[in-house]
Amino acid sequence: MKLSFALTLSAITGAAAFAPITNNARSTAFRMSEISAEEVPVIEIKEPVEELPTMSMSLPFLTRPAALTGVIAGDVGFDPLGFAKTQEDLMNYREAEVKHARLAMLAAAGWPISEVFDKKIALALNMSPLVDAADRAPSVLNGGLGKVSPIYWIGCLGAAAAIEFYGINKSKGSDPSYFPGNLGFDPLGVYPKEQEGQMRMQLAEIKNGRLAMIAIFGFAIQEFISKSGVVDETPLFFYPLMQTLKMYTNSGYIH
Repeated sequence: MKLSFALTLSAITGAAAFAPITNNARSTAFRMSEISAEEVPVIEIKEPVEELPTMSMSLPFLTRPAALTGVIAGDVGFDPLGFAKTQEDLMNYREAEVKHARLAMLAAAGWPISEVFDKKIALALNMSPLVDAADRAPSVLNGGLGKVSPIYWIGCLGAAAAIEFYGINKSKGSDPSYFPGNLGFDPLGVYPKEQEGQMRMQLAEIKNGRLAMIAIFGFAIQEFISKSGVVDETPLFFYPLMQTLKMYTNSGYIH
């Protein structure tokens, strides 16, 4: 009897060992369903932030201005007087810089062209030339601005006011793609579509604009001191070779 009872008990126990355990799984699933989504920890994956240099790239002996983070094209940390206190100040100064740069590029090209062709155009139209006897264009230092027609000044002011009004409305709008100087003017479609190409184009524009601002300032100072037009100072860039050699001979450069 004892032997048969032991065999029966062991058989029952062994069968129970192979039976599926459902109560624990159900209770575990029930407990997991009770946990709300808010209680599940969310792991945020943060991209590594590029550390900005402490010193200025343009002036290594000075610390980098806080507002100059290198986001805009041509930003090399040059602000020794600390004009740009905030990001808003930086955008305002960049807007002004782009406007002056574009105006200077037009002036740097128009100044010598006017000195080359003004007399010829005036002679063809039976008008008095605006350049003086030394082929100098009218300017604040050279004088001669009084000879310019008031209609021209009215037209310039009207065009400038219209462009300024359009630019202010566009900058104050809700366009997220706007940046200083972005007037949406691209009739030839040369502005790149990709981000890298756009930054390259913006960098080229601001570099040429800065150079033009220096050039137009140099034109005015040079003509005021030398009393001669810039085209006569460097005729090689503006006149045919034979005429250039003749001018150099008459001026004593070639004997």
